Amino acid sequence: MNWGRWAIILGVIFALYFAFQGGEYGTLDLRELRKQAAQESTAVVQLQHVVDSLDRLAVAIEKDPAMQERVARERFGMLRPGEFLYRLVPTTERPDR
Repeated sequence: MNWGRWAIILGVIFALYFAFQGGEYGTLDLRELRKQAAQESTAVVQLQHVVDSLDRLAVAIEKDPAMQERVARERFGMLRPGEFLYRLVPTTERPDR
């Protein structure tokens, strides 16, 4: 083989390599972008589940009297008439004398 054929073969090899790997988005970049898109899609699904559960909670707080009472008792410490609140305060340990 002469130098001309080697140059053509190397040129074809370089052109094929550049066609698959060259440019702004080569084959490896495309694989990475697909992987990232799959991860983002999974994150969107998870966040959608969180939003759905928060929507259900918001509706329950707005319309369910039992949930409203629970929030009032837990968050604001409200009591019904005739109920008593007992708070247990932990004692601090004193060093022995």
